[in-house]
Amino acid sequence: MTILVTGAAGFIGYFLSLRLLEEGEQVYGIDVLNSYYDVSLKKARLARLLTFKNFTFEQMDVGDRTQTARLFADHSADQAANQAANQAFDCVVHLAAQAGVRYSLQNPLAYADSNLLGFVNILEGCRHSKVGHLVFASSSSVYGQNRKVPFHTNDRVDHPVSLYAATKKSNELMAHAYSHLYDLPVTGLRFFTVYGPWGRPDMAYFKFVEAIAQNRPIDVYNHGQMRRDFTYIDDVIEGITRVMKKPQPKLTASTASTVSTAEAAEAARAQSADTTAPYKIYNIGNHSPVTLMDFITTIEQAMGKTAQKNMLPMQPGDVPATYADVQALMDDVGFKPSTPLKVGIQKFVDWYQSYYA
Repeated sequence: MTILVTGAAGFIGYFLSLRLLEEGEQVYGIDVLNSYYDVSLKKARLARLLTFKNFTFEQMDVGDRTQTARLFADHSADQAANQAANQAFDCVVHLAAQAGVRYSLQNPLAYADSNLLGFVNILEGCRHSKVGHLVFASSSSVYGQNRKVPFHTNDRVDHPVSLYAATKKSNELMAHAYSHLYDLPVTGLRFFTVYGPWGRPDMAYFKFVEAIAQNRPIDVYNHGQMRRDFTYIDDVIEGITRVMKKPQPKLTASTASTVSTAEAAEAARAQSADTTAPYKIYNIGNHSPVTLMDFITTIEQAMGKTAQKNMLPMQPGDVPATYADVQALMDDVGFKPSTPLKVGIQKFVDWYQSYYA
């Protein structure tokens, strides 16, 4: 297959591209390489991907309508010549986005440009080039302050508490509209606090390890009274690759009439709550939330060093807890994340100490 990975120099995009390249797939990666966090880290990830002959990279912004349209036109599945050259995108995994809850309070227009306009550009490209399957990154942030746990994809998510979360919920709505209107197979993935080697420096675990290593205090929000469903990067990549291979079918009245009652019930269950479009949302989380203080203790044990703690109140846009219901992921692709936090944090600390040595 030929697969487009947007945000290929990002944390998840890098590991997904690496996995696909090692499996022999043709990967076309794009990334804007912005300065939201250390660009040298993005370039270091990219340098590792560029060692593969089956990897092509282009620096571009999905928020640029002309550039994005040109990208899909050049690789359109409608062009017989491109098909012969194995250049059409069989699957698009859209991970490019402006990330971060707190940054959305400082620079909201960056989220409009990348997460809203950029996503429409990707949807248009997939529609016109008849991409076989679009997989896109959503976020556990869409659940807002949902008090029902664990979070299920059928729960109402109408009250986001950050602009970032609102853009991700908007992505899900736009994706469903395109799936319904154009029979575009689309799968959205709500990621729950992804961590691991080569991770994002703006994430809490990265900041904690960096501060402890430099003998600086760490900021502990809500006085540590938070719970998070931390998900190791390898588990996230396994979930993505399995989902990529299983786009949702379109469920129609005629389809249901040609199968048994049991098969029709299974097909209906496989769909999102109230749609017949080839569209599905999954949670990808560890299904095992831990308290923030236990999380910090795990980091201290991995580093053999005690953190100096600066206890602070809850920050705007934060939520008290996240907890993923992953039963649908297990039912449909036979997988659920399971890497223990202690194992994943030790791998990150080992990488951090080696990379920044």
